[in-house]
Amino acid sequence: MIETKTARPVWHPAGKVGGGEQPFKYPLERAFVEPDWRRLPGYKDVTATEWETALWQRRHTVKNLKELQAVFGPLLPQDLLQSMERDIKERATMSILIPPQMLNTMDEKDLWNDPVRRYMLPAFDDRNPEWPSHPKSSRDSLHEADMWAVEGLTHRYPTKVLAEMLSTCPQYCGHCTRMDLVGNDVPQVVKMRFQIPQKDRYEQMLDYLRETPAVRDVVVSGGDLANVPIAQLESFVSAIMDIPNIKDIRLATKGLLGIPQHFLQDEVLSGLERLAKKSHERGIDLALHTHVNNARQLTPLVAKAVRKLLDMGFRDVRNQGVLLRGVNTSPKELLDLCFTLMDHAKIIPYYFYQCDMIPNAEHWRLAIHEAQQLQLDIMGYLPGFATPRIVCDVPFVGKRWVQQLKEYDREKGISYWTKNYKTGIEANDPEALTRLYEYYDPVYTLPASGQDWWRHAAA
Repeated sequence: MIETKTARPVWHPAGKVGGGEQPFKYPLERAFVEPDWRRLPGYKDVTATEWETALWQRRHTVKNLKELQAVFGPLLPQDLLQSMERDIKERATMSILIPPQMLNTMDEKDLWNDPVRRYMLPAFDDRNPEWPSHPKSSRDSLHEADMWAVEGLTHRYPTKVLAEMLSTCPQYCGHCTRMDLVGNDVPQVVKMRFQIPQKDRYEQMLDYLRETPAVRDVVVSGGDLANVPIAQLESFVSAIMDIPNIKDIRLATKGLLGIPQHFLQDEVLSGLERLAKKSHERGIDLALHTHVNNARQLTPLVAKAVRKLLDMGFRDVRNQGVLLRGVNTSPKELLDLCFTLMDHAKIIPYYFYQCDMIPNAEHWRLAIHEAQQLQLDIMGYLPGFATPRIVCDVPFVGKRWVQQLKEYDREKGISYWTKNYKTGIEANDPEALTRLYEYYDPVYTLPASGQDWWRHAAA
């Protein structure tokens, strides 16, 4: 018998898989602490009791540049102030509204480059000079209002609906996809308004859900639920739970990170706990969805609020972020955010959306191929259940993983997508399920020939 030798395996030191340095290093380096608000001139005398009070946060929410100056004082560069002032007059689709909690997560030493400032307080010089808007952009880019079953209730997917309870938030994001409806009028946008009285709207929504057994999943949103009085929210969500066909309810609020103090109030916690208990009794999964775009926005106060929700019986707290250039679109920025969500805040990274094609949003948006690369770059670091899907919300189609496109013209930046269901507005369209639906990359990301094509097409 001939004796054969088996090659012995080569063992690598822990943390050095493959023998080389990894593109992203874990554990996280940045300390998870509440930034000291007293470093900001406007908050130097604010006590911890005041800071952790929701009413104080709301009363001191910044609503204009004069109030912003009072917070940052000499730390706010004059050229940035002037650029934001011009942006308000010529580009902004949302008015200023930022709670102290969120201002406190900005880097006061470099506000020009701070990721939170970049999307919450856009400056004129941030935006692309030639292409501030894509030629195909629109106010309601996802056509949600076109798909209202009743006012404020979007029935876009076969088994899921979106219930918009109100049109205000505790903070306004510069890239808001519902800029057509949410917030105050600005020079560039006169907002649409709900026409039906609120009580009647809610009842019409509930009636539709009772009459439509195909719906099992309701996203309760706005605006932002942090602006809905808890008694009103509890009553509406409790009524949804009484409908036999509803199996999933997701409460949507960016206020969880913008003003976590709201969710730490006894009255709010009691109302949410009653809903969690009822959901358990009815066999309904109740979750909360939030919207964190950068790791800096996560603090111990946010984590404290999340823990309260999980302890009372919410199934999950999940994050639906938006990919925004200069905010979270490098692998390091995105992985830093995802690990901070998981390790410190106990929030599951869920989706990252392509920024929608609203007016004046081009400087934030990524080309599809950039998003595809980003999805590849973050694979393998996170647990599978917490590896976020990077999706494109294609008009008339819905959420699609960025790898699911059917065709892609990289020169013109046009991707083509298919769908597998009809919305209410396509009920009688025989070609709805065979048509190719278009989505558009930012023009400035295209080769010179593609940019020239769009210059002529937009002329």
